[in-house]
Amino acid sequence: MTREEARQILYQMTNSDSLLRHARTVELVMEAYATKLNQDVNQWAITGLLHDADYQLYPDQHPNVIVKELRERGEEEIAHAISAHYTHWGVSYDTLLDKALLACDELTGFIVACAQVRPQRLERLEPKSVIKKLGQKSFAASVDRDEVRIGTGLFGVDLQEHIAFIIEVLQQHQHELNLQPQTGAQV
Repeated sequence: MTREEARQILYQMTNSDSLLRHARTVELVMEAYATKLNQDVNQWAITGLLHDADYQLYPDQHPNVIVKELRERGEEEIAHAISAHYTHWGVSYDTLLDKALLACDELTGFIVACAQVRPQRLERLEPKSVIKKLGQKSFAASVDRDEVRIGTGLFGVDLQEHIAFIIEVLQQHQHELNLQPQTGAQV
């Protein structure tokens, strides 16, 4: 599957700006990790891009609709990783791809939430600030902190280093993601 084909699938099922941005941020982080870990960059990026593709149209069936479509297209590894991106679904974590998606999904969304409440957005966002926000249950309350902890542990990365990596990736694309500092914000 090409990324263009993956984008077509995503856009057929998703038109919410926030979900499209989330798909893009996870795509970017997964692509960067694939590069860093010498993995299949296209496969990892597509996995990040499509992991929530069916959520808007089929929230009660998520992720079964996108997983079925990927399996029909012969993309079993991507389908498995997507079927495992929430620990409560009880799917095994067999590959580094499976573990990476779990480790990157919730935390990437959480970091974007942290950036959105700051006038400087991603500029000078420190891992310690993100960790402090993780401790505030009322902030981005829908983010499952256990998923962050379990995902980071399975992926075998230090939480602070993992956060720093994600921030750095997102900073490189801050204009595209509309996460650049607000006009007049101190940087």
